[in-house]
Amino acid sequence: MPQVFSNEFNTPVFKGKTSFNTGLFIDNKFVDGSSQETIEVTNPSNGKLITKIARGTPQDVDIAVKAAQKAFDTVWGLNTSGRDRGILLTKLADLMLARRDEIAAVESLDNGKTFFWSQDDVNASINTFRYYGGWADKNHGKTIEVSEEQLVYTRHEPIGVVGQIIPWNFPLMMLSWKLGPALATGNTIVLKPSEFTPLSALLTAQLIQEVGFPPGVVNIVNGYGSDVGQTIAEHLGIEKVAFTGSTLVGRRIMEAAAKTNLKNVTLELGGKSPNVIFDDADLDKAVKWAAFGIYYNHGQTCCAGSRIFVHAKIYDEFLKRFVEQTEKIVVADPFSQGVHQGPQVSKQQYDRIMSYIASGKEEGATLYSGGERVGTEGYFIQPTVFTDVQPHMKIVREEIFGPVGVLIKFDDDDDIIHKANDTVYGLAAAVFSENINRAITTAHKLKAGTVWVNCVNKLHPSVPFGGYKQSGIGRELGEYALANYTAVKSVQVNLGLTL
Repeated sequence: MPQVFSNEFNTPVFKGKTSFNTGLFIDNKFVDGSSQETIEVTNPSNGKLITKIARGTPQDVDIAVKAAQKAFDTVWGLNTSGRDRGILLTKLADLMLARRDEIAAVESLDNGKTFFWSQDDVNASINTFRYYGGWADKNHGKTIEVSEEQLVYTRHEPIGVVGQIIPWNFPLMMLSWKLGPALATGNTIVLKPSEFTPLSALLTAQLIQEVGFPPGVVNIVNGYGSDVGQTIAEHLGIEKVAFTGSTLVGRRIMEAAAKTNLKNVTLELGGKSPNVIFDDADLDKAVKWAAFGIYYNHGQTCCAGSRIFVHAKIYDEFLKRFVEQTEKIVVADPFSQGVHQGPQVSKQQYDRIMSYIASGKEEGATLYSGGERVGTEGYFIQPTVFTDVQPHMKIVREEIFGPVGVLIKFDDDDDIIHKANDTVYGLAAAVFSENINRAITTAHKLKAGTVWVNCVNKLHPSVPFGGYKQSGIGRELGEYALANYTAVKSVQVNLGLTL
């Protein structure tokens, strides 16, 4: 039998208990993996073991797919009304709300984000499930007029068994982004959480069980990308795969899907987002938003505003204030009072970020602030600011996924459009200007799936999110996400045609 993880939190910001199973969640039961092996989950605040979870294998994915297909054929899909699907999603949101702080504490424990921001993630996830609960009975087809001798209409039908692979930076929120629209439209699911941060997904599986979703509708298979993730991408019984993560892995998933059953693919990938600060911006607001744009979630955000372009007229003053703002950020244990930034998610990610900081110095950029380890245990890094950068530098071109921002000077509006768009990515961007015409004109010229004006990193369940260029395919959230999980069928009925 799989282990049960129990923990009592006694911290300055949360006191309480949690207990849930660490097995694979298949057919509404927690089970051991077929190999009987486990994966260690570590605490990024100190590098120590939190617990062990069951390790899934390709054989377990196959078992989960069969359970999902059976559920689709018998108790879900077209067998359950949109109204009833919506009721279950809303009940899940209600149960999450009742246990919000417990879920947030679990998220902070294995991800390292501050308890405050984990609470925010839980709230966002609850809102996402509620939003798609409302959509479940409203994803309608159309009646199409062609002639009086035919009745022609479309149906929006679920695809079937879908595979989903989620990342470690927003474990619970990405779970809700994937499950919400897929369940609302009637699909059954085989989902792989990140091996670094699986705990909130397993706790949610317990809630799914308690809410009363039919067996096989949601299946969660822990494991590594090289076997479980690869199998999901290749499996002939999975008709659609959705992935959030790096562009490199996204390419592999797309290739695997193409080489097997040509399954539908949705990808939300990397970014190197520009944040454009014009000379007429409200400087105090721009400084605070820019710091939030890059250091939010410890810089482990696909839409992080890591390239900060500042107009030459205000560059020196902006730099001064920005560094002052950066140095106010409190880096400490995520369960501490008043902390803004916890540890990076893993030793692997910590080493990756530090290698980029070293690269920036080696290539001639100026390390203006930060760039050092914080403390002697765990994976904490100071918020870091580079200046005097050049377009060819790795810290300017590559996604670092950490608390490292680069400041770049620009002179005019045409110049900034070229510089901002000079990237293989196109996930997000931001513009700061008190001239709304200037801001909107710039926003329209930036090649990004989301452009914020005088704010950054604001997301809502009803607003689509996704990328241009190598930042992905398709859109998450909003009505747009329903199309990712829907097959459109045209039905033509003869009312009077003759041959």
